[in-house]
Amino acid sequence: MTAGGEPPVIRLWRVTKTYGSGAARVHALRGVSLVVQRGDYVAIMGASGSGKTTLMNILGCLDSPTSGRYLLDGIDVDVMDDDELAAVRNRRIGFVFQSFHLLPRLTALQNVELPLTYARVRRAERRRRAVAALHAVGLAHRLGHRPAMMSGGERQRVAVARAIVVDPSLVLADEPTGNLDSAATAEVLELFAQLNEVGRTIVLITHEADVARHAKRIVRVRDGRIVDDVRIAPLAGPPPRPGLPGHRAVGSIP
Repeated sequence: MTAGGEPPVIRLWRVTKTYGSGAARVHALRGVSLVVQRGDYVAIMGASGSGKTTLMNILGCLDSPTSGRYLLDGIDVDVMDDDELAAVRNRRIGFVFQSFHLLPRLTALQNVELPLTYARVRRAERRRRAVAALHAVGLAHRLGHRPAMMSGGERQRVAVARAIVVDPSLVLADEPTGNLDSAATAEVLELFAQLNEVGRTIVLITHEADVARHAKRIVRVRDGRIVDDVRIAPLAGPPPRPGLPGHRAVGSIP
């Protein structure tokens, strides 16, 4: 538990993941234990084949461990059925992907509304929250634009707005700057820093050291194991909960 009595956002305990059987058996994760406190900003680094993608899939409830335990916000996700896991992914995790995953026929506003639609939020409320999320990432002037009408950096900002609109416990970003030029990369990383400053918990998956250095903690994965875990900036005191009345900083949804 944290000083305020809340559980860590992430608690992994001796998690393994294997694929295949016999001679074709692959050990993707080998006894990984990891704790991420609320309000932290963690970069998980590793080369191709290191296990970082498998780890991300487990953290995002997109895959299940072969053994070990995973608690998200104190909830044991390993005992959930598919419908419960889908609800956890929609309500507790905000995903940001390298390729944006925006629907091309929808406007920025409609794309950001999608998680709230799945959560059966009423139309007026989801519209209000989606507008606030886009305003928070600096795209209030792009509400009616479709992805093809926006730059790569703007599309990724729409993806970030979609990730935070449900006020998730965790923002999970998979190589979020991989398709961006250097200027857009700097803008998106600055946005993540601002999100973290208002209390968002961020886990960023990357193979780039320059990107990882923007986080407060760097975890390196090799051959399915955590081989290094270094804090490079202090974790602030109890962070404000994003979305609470009174927060109007970047990343907060009024």
